[in-house]
Amino acid sequence: LCGTEMKVLEDQGRFPVIMGHEGAGIVESVGEGVSTLKAGDKVITLFLPQCGQCAACVNSEDNFCIQFKQSETSLMSDGTSRFTCKGKPVYHFANTSTFTEYTVLNEISVAKVDAAAPLEKVCLISCGFSTGYGAAINTAKVTPGSTCAVFGLGGVGLSVIMGCKAAGASRIIGVDINKDKFEKAKEVGATECISPQDFKKPIQEVLVDMTGAGVEFCFEVIGNPDMVAAAFASCHESHGVCVIVGLLKYGVQLNINGWLFFSGRTLKGSVYGGWKGR
Repeated sequence: LCGTEMKVLEDQGRFPVIMGHEGAGIVESVGEGVSTLKAGDKVITLFLPQCGQCAACVNSEDNFCIQFKQSETSLMSDGTSRFTCKGKPVYHFANTSTFTEYTVLNEISVAKVDAAAPLEKVCLISCGFSTGYGAAINTAKVTPGSTCAVFGLGGVGLSVIMGCKAAGASRIIGVDINKDKFEKAKEVGATECISPQDFKKPIQEVLVDMTGAGVEFCFEVIGNPDMVAAAFASCHESHGVCVIVGLLKYGVQLNINGWLFFSGRTLKGSVYGGWKGR
């Protein structure tokens, strides 16, 4: 289970449920009316569907398909479950339920991939890699020569680092209290890594001191409201961009000094890295 799944279970979980929202597989069969996929196709699952018709799908800058918001994600879109155990229904998760050998998905929640793609690798494109990489490329629009900071060096945070590197950032600072993650972060592109526990002053002050005026692009990849505030305060006062990538628990309020917005900082959200999955 990833951190996002744990938070969803705590906030609005319905049981029993088959978890998993990241996966790849081969289409076993298709239902009536399915036109874009056929049996034998190699695909990835999409927790964020793409209907192709709603205002979000037709907007070039948007990817938050209305079908994701309107669907009861513990069930199929028609209000039923395709899973049973001993005659009783079992709930779906995130329109995907990938922790099973067979699952049933809507056509708009599946994307066909190249027949030569290795399933054990492309499964990461269905959430983790795409979410992080896209946050840098699509949401933040990291610029060449810029300075970036990434709070949280899990799989998604590492993918953010890859995105920053691909965009040409000259300095990428990884931030995590677990120093065991530093080596891998540097392997994929971090130029340096720091732990907030090694400093007596707040991490945002440390980053401002390190960079002279704050980082140009900052990413919170944990889902911790205190770290969101710290990441935002780490941004350059006039043109810094902070992107929230980690899922915050439902109903959590952010405590951010409103004065920080006065000079021009930007705080943005990102889901699935801004990609239209299909």
